[in-house]
Amino acid sequence: MLEAIIKFALARRGLVMMLVLIVMGLGAWKFTQLPIDAVPDITNVQVVINTAAPGYTPLEAEQRVSFPLETAMAGMPKLSYTRSVSRYGLSQVTVVFEEGTDIYFARQLVSERLSTAKGDLPASLEPTLGPIATGLGEVFMFTVDAEPDARNSDGSPITPMDLRSAHDWIIRPQLMRVTGVAEINPIGGFKKEILVAPDPARLLAYKMRFNEVIEAIQNNNDNRGAGFIEHKGAQWLMRVPGQASTLTDLESIVIRQHQGIPVRIKDVASVSLGKELRSGAATQNGREVVMSTVFMLIGENSRTVANDVANKLEAIKTSLPDGITVTAVYNRTSLVDKTLATVQKNLLEGALLVIIVLFLFLGNIRAALLTAAVIPIAMLMTITGMVQTKTSANLMSLGALDFGLIVDGAVIIVENCMRRLSSAWRDEDSQQGELSLKERLAIVFDATREVIRPALFGVFIITAVYLPIFALSGVEGKMFHPMAITVVIALLSAMLLSITFIPAGVALLFKKPIKEKKNVVVQSALFLYKPVLALSLKLRWLVVALAVALVVCSGFLIPKLGSEFVPNLDEGDIAMHALRIPGTSLTEAIQMQKVLEPVINELPEVERVFAKTGTGEVATDPMPPSVSDNFIILKPRDEWPDPSKTKAQLVAELEAVVTPIPGNRYEFLQPIQMRFNELISGVRSEVAVKVFGDDFEQLIALGEQIGKVIGTVPGAADVGVEQTTGLPVMTIKPKREAMARYGLSIAALQDLLATALGGT
Repeated sequence: MLEAIIKFALARRGLVMMLVLIVMGLGAWKFTQLPIDAVPDITNVQVVINTAAPGYTPLEAEQRVSFPLETAMAGMPKLSYTRSVSRYGLSQVTVVFEEGTDIYFARQLVSERLSTAKGDLPASLEPTLGPIATGLGEVFMFTVDAEPDARNSDGSPITPMDLRSAHDWIIRPQLMRVTGVAEINPIGGFKKEILVAPDPARLLAYKMRFNEVIEAIQNNNDNRGAGFIEHKGAQWLMRVPGQASTLTDLESIVIRQHQGIPVRIKDVASVSLGKELRSGAATQNGREVVMSTVFMLIGENSRTVANDVANKLEAIKTSLPDGITVTAVYNRTSLVDKTLATVQKNLLEGALLVIIVLFLFLGNIRAALLTAAVIPIAMLMTITGMVQTKTSANLMSLGALDFGLIVDGAVIIVENCMRRLSSAWRDEDSQQGELSLKERLAIVFDATREVIRPALFGVFIITAVYLPIFALSGVEGKMFHPMAITVVIALLSAMLLSITFIPAGVALLFKKPIKEKKNVVVQSALFLYKPVLALSLKLRWLVVALAVALVVCSGFLIPKLGSEFVPNLDEGDIAMHALRIPGTSLTEAIQMQKVLEPVINELPEVERVFAKTGTGEVATDPMPPSVSDNFIILKPRDEWPDPSKTKAQLVAELEAVVTPIPGNRYEFLQPIQMRFNELISGVRSEVAVKVFGDDFEQLIALGEQIGKVIGTVPGAADVGVEQTTGLPVMTIKPKREAMARYGLSIAALQDLLATALGGT
């Protein structure tokens, strides 16, 4: 089989070269489709169910929402497990599926179960699915802010409500049209609302209920179509407008008549523009802003999506009201470009070294260039394979490539062909002429056949080393499969080129006589190696004993080596988790952020600080108001006062300046690292211990004990136990006997309090 392939390559060498050019063109085209990111996406296959439950305490959210939903998800095909988070006004259930499950199939299964589970939920709640994104989905963040002393066209100052309106009505709709964007998730500012605040005293005077006011607004604030009529041969469409367009229209809505006089909304309530009861806020450099996170659709190219969003954002700026600015604060492209630049630098340096070594040892520029040509061709073939297998180009996949291994087989074949051709010209004393084409082809065929089996055997051995990696599953598999796939495709591509492209290239390039000269590099190496080899053979038992002793001594050092899953990728930025006392209000948390952020900004290495406090509109990252995610964007290292300062030293300095600020506890991670940890295990730290049981108080006590033990482990930092208690709750207990005397139901009281305190 191998001999037939070699014969075909030599006989149809022109066709082989043309096919190689086609393969290179295909690879160049596929490169434009290659997914590019900084690291492999190790997020498991999961579907998130978010349910907004306004007014529900964490306990109520768990009992009435989270538990029924988790129960409804049980028994689905390919289900791995479920987990949930229940917070004030929110339930989030994460449904994790087995690896390899199609995400759209998983979402379809969850949607079907949700349709049947809604009957077990309170009627007013509507579960929704989270965006089709992963841990690497947060590719872009931007803030919407106002210029100093900026004002609206009517002269009023620009408020956080104005910023949110500009985001929701101008920016967000246009960004959602960008290809590859799955979701735009804002946090901060206030949604504009019309606030109708009934006066209980006036309602009592007119003997009205809250529900009457609500029903009056619902029944007098809608547009309807009324079909059509035919008139004089024409068809007239009929419509009945009734939607209130101004505050005056709302105030004029009639609730009912009292003693023959219409009672309007304005008679029993005040109507004004109000603010929503928000669950999250955003700050930047000590100022409150609106922040939005752009989520990338699964499988898209993060660099392309981020660049498209950035370009679209620049175009949107021209349509914003005067005084409102949009600033990109986080762009994944920066990290991806830095990572790819590192990989590109290493690959180019490696390729250059390989070419230099080939020239030094082969002693022929044509032979060196022919062998080196395998590198770019094999790379283009590898890119085609990566696109077909949906493998992204990242630090793990590209960083594992070794050009020395790729050209290994080609070097052996080219060197042997040169030796045989030189010998043939010398033996036939034909240096003045040329070998016939038939003779050259026969020599190249024999030379290739002579070494092809050991050359391929070496490639297969190297390939076999990577095969066990494909047996890895879970997070380990997602991390290392791209590396194994890329290396195996590259080696197989190089092997195919070695038995086709290389023989054909030798036959085309080496037409004139070759004089085999003594290679100075090889001769010098032999001069140094021969005496060492002779001495080793003479003292062979001593050499073997020393080798065995060295292996044994090395074995004793293994337990002292540190170990980790993979080295941490320096993302260039810092994520600082600020935790405060449970029950801290959102207003107080914002004030604490305004104290914290200027202190961080005083560090000369820091470019900007922005933070998310609480939960955004889409609960992709549910947090209580007492928790803030601070993103610390650093300046380029050459702008640091001390460019040699390590990231660990900077984090230590940062911790030293923020620790004196009272009321905060801190955890330090990196943006992508933090998001990965949270999506995979539900917690943000790198190592977490979960305790399961039925007695919640006992679980809390055990958690505190475990935290103290872990804190004594050398190297453990930022050890903390998750905050599960301490949230202030006021409970209003109905007096059933008193309610019975007045003929009231529990539901009526609950609806009354919910409307009066939280709105409806």
